[in-house]
This record gives sequence, structure tokens and C-alpha cells, in this order.
Amino acid sequence: MPLNKQNARRMSLGAGLGLVCAMLSATAGAVEPGTALKWSTDPSTQCKFVAPESLGEGAKYWTGPCSTVTRVATGVGMIAARNGSKAGPAFFGEVRAGVPIIGVVDDGNGYRAGLFDGREIGAAKEAERVDVDDSFEVAARAAKMVSAQYAKEKNAASAKHYQAVAKQLDSQLNRD
Repeated sequence: MPLNKQNARRMSLGAGLGLVCAMLSATAGAVEPGTALKWSTDPSTQCKFVAPESLGEGAKYWTGPCSTVTRVATGVGMIAARNGSKAGPAFFGEVRAGVPIIGVVDDGNGYRAGLFDGREIGAAKEAERVDVDDSFEVAARAAKMVSAQYAKEKNAASAKHYQAVAKQLDSQLNRD
């Protein structure tokens, strides 16, 4: 097969899809076997991801890295729910191949922290303290990244808001 532009694109797409499949299998340890994942698509960027159930049924938005090849979210960031023009609950944490791994859901009434089980963050009744602490560390890092993204876009109000969210998440590590 000669290496021309079309074949190079096919090889790149194939490699990208292979990477997504490998990453999904690597994340399978946190997700219960047999769990059907419910995928969402950010309406503004078309980036795909799985959102924790506690974010509800409305539109969801991903702020973070998204593969330009597969259009799948990956890395630390935020999945935010919107109810019309009103902000809803948000997930701050790490996503691999579109699937949340660890983090915190802020539903406005408190936090849910821990690992993702295929449906929810921190659903295990007896989560390890280290998982909860790691969740808040990752969540604070994600909120700082979101703040930096808004600062880069010259949205000072949102940058300031997510910097405050990062401090609040970080303060959860100083509890006893």
C-alpha cells in the first residue's frame, strides 16, 4: 500500500481508534463488568464523554483536552451540566478515553468523591480514604485547569470563579 495522503489519514485514524480501545480496556478496572456506558456529546465542541448519572439528563459540556482524531475527552477537566441557562452539577476530575476515572461531583449541596463505577462517582459505600483524598487532589487540579482555560479565553469572571472552586476542593484535603 503506497503511503499517500489518504492512506496516511487511514493509518492515523486506525491508530487513534486502537489507542481509544486500549485506553478503554485500561480503565475497565474501575468500571464494573457488564456496565453499559451512556455517552454524551458536548453540543459546542462535539467532544464525546461519559458523564456521572448525578449530572442529570440535560446538556453537558466538557472543558478539557479532547482528541482531534477521535473527538473523545481525555485528561483532567470538568463535565458541567446545564439546565437551560442555569448551571447544574459538575464533575471535576480525570477522564480517560471519555470515561471518568476519579474525581468529585459538586451537586451544589455537597460533594461525591471517589472512583467511577460506570454510573456514578464515589458510589462505593466504603470508599478508601486514600481514594477520596486522591479524588479531591485531582478535582482541584482540574478546576485550576478550567480556570486557566477561561483566563486564556479572557473570561476573567469564570477564571476567578473556578480558581475559587479549586481552593474549595483543595480545602477538603485539610479536614479531619
